[in-house]
Amino acid sequence: MKIEEAFARPAARSSILTRTRNLKMARSSHAYVRGNTVKFYEWLEGLKGGTLPDGPPVWICGDCHVGNLGPLANATGHIEIQIRDLDQTVIGNPAHDLIRLGLSLASAARGSDLPGVTTAKMLEELMIGYEKAFEPDFHEERDAGQPNSIRQVTKQASAASWKTLAVERIRDVSPTIPLGKRFWPLTKEEKQEIGRLFGAEEMRALATMLRSRDDGAQVKLLDAAYWMKGCSSLGRLRYAALLEIAGKKW
Repeated sequence: MKIEEAFARPAARSSILTRTRNLKMARSSHAYVRGNTVKFYEWLEGLKGGTLPDGPPVWICGDCHVGNLGPLANATGHIEIQIRDLDQTVIGNPAHDLIRLGLSLASAARGSDLPGVTTAKMLEELMIGYEKAFEPDFHEERDAGQPNSIRQVTKQASAASWKTLAVERIRDVSPTIPLGKRFWPLTKEEKQEIGRLFGAEEMRALATMLRSRDDGAQVKLLDAAYWMKGCSSLGRLRYAALLEIAGKKW
């Protein structure tokens, strides 16, 4: 079934999403690692007790691979490369995040035909950086060195605006979400629920936090659509919403 056929048949979403995920995972070993979160944890569960370090239970990403790392601004506005996909967060063993990230790096290196020594060096630096963060005098902005490639990414991120993101994500900056391969129409029930969601005071307050909008600014839902994105998370409910905040579209 073609993706376009799902427009009139929301019930067909699941089969299309499964097929899309499988096709993505078949492209390379790195893509397979990215999409096999369930298999990854099944593998960990099958390991003999005591095989892995057992760190204190803390909030972990749960799906820490290189595709889920990217530029984010901290509380002071400084942009850093951080985890930016938290839909599988859980209280668990921090070693799980490190292993998944290391596996992701190793599979990416393998897919790029890099020598084994490069893979070993990458994993070594991963552990050195993790351990360094626990040093008493460590300061993330001062002591976390960045290669030129990372500095370039953060520079591009700092210059981004809602318009550049709109062009990247929806190929347009008009006050509607164009339906197609990435965005699908909503059912009547979904439209009603999303309308109720953004009509809540908690969502209005969250939306007005962006760019330090006025706390009392009015928020209006202009458009919404089902958003197909990700790999291991394909099939989870994801929606894109276009809001008007005090007369401006976001």
